[in-house]
Amino acid sequence: MKKIQILGTGCPKCKTLLAHTEEAVKALGLEASIEKVEKIADIMMFGVMTTPALVVDGKVRSAGKALTVDDIKKHLA
Repeated sequence: MKKIQILGTGCPKCKTLLAHTEEAVKALGLEASIEKVEKIADIMMFGVMTTPALVVDGKVRSAGKALTVDDIKKHLA
């Protein structure tokens, strides 16, 4: 099972990335847990300076933009 984390404080881009990630996981039929990380201290532990960020299995895959569903699928494959 993949562990996916969306790092962000709740801005519109963060919400978009979360929605796109959920859509990508569903489209790929993956077994994954999706967690929203909103505390600044927790976000900083990943070394991320700009949100939103996509973290897959502990590795930052993207930061600073709301990826498309297709882009997220590439990071999950």
